[in-house]
Amino acid sequence: MACHEEVLEAANAIINKKGENEFTPNEVIIYLKNKGTAYKENTIRTHVISRCCKNAPEYHETRYQYFERISHGLYKVIVLS
Repeated sequence: MACHEEVLEAANAIINKKGENEFTPNEVIIYLKNKGTAYKENTIRTHVISRCCKNAPEYHETRYQYFERISHGLYKVIVLS
């Protein structure tokens, strides 16, 4: 599974467990590490804060608009899987 797919799956699992549509990059990293992901922490963090974030600066050629940053270090899911 591609990193962006794992990150979206993790974010959805986190918000479902919390009952609140907000999460941090660290929560996604911990979740994926516990699931045995092959992706490095920096790769996961980059996907949350940049590649998959709708309102992040456009640094990457391919982007996915799964998340929106709602405050410093806090994100919400805008695409539910």
